[in-house]
Amino acid sequence: MITASQIRAARALLGIDQRQLAEAAGLSLPTIQRMEASQGQVRGNVDSLVKLVDAFERAGLELIGEGAVSPGGGRGVRLKVAPGTDETS
Repeated sequence: MITASQIRAARALLGIDQRQLAEAAGLSLPTIQRMEASQGQVRGNVDSLVKLVDAFERAGLELIGEGAVSPGGGRGVRLKVAPGTDETS
C-alpha cells in the first residue's frame, strides 16, 4: 500500500515534521515514527493506514504505487495538479 520512503518523501514535499503529520492524520506521533521506521511496505492497523493516506490526499499529494503508470516508473509521491491549472507556472 505505502512504503516508509513514500511517507518521508511526502512529508518532505509538504514541508512538515512527524508531529504535524500525526496531527493531520489523527494518529499518535509514535505510530508515525513506527511507520517511518518500517523496512519496505508499512505494516499496521488498516484504519491507521487509511487515515495516513487520506491526510496525504487532503494535502494534495498523490501516492504512486508499484506498477502504476508513471513516466519514471516505480513507487513515489507527487503533488496533484488541480483541474484547469497550468502545471508549468
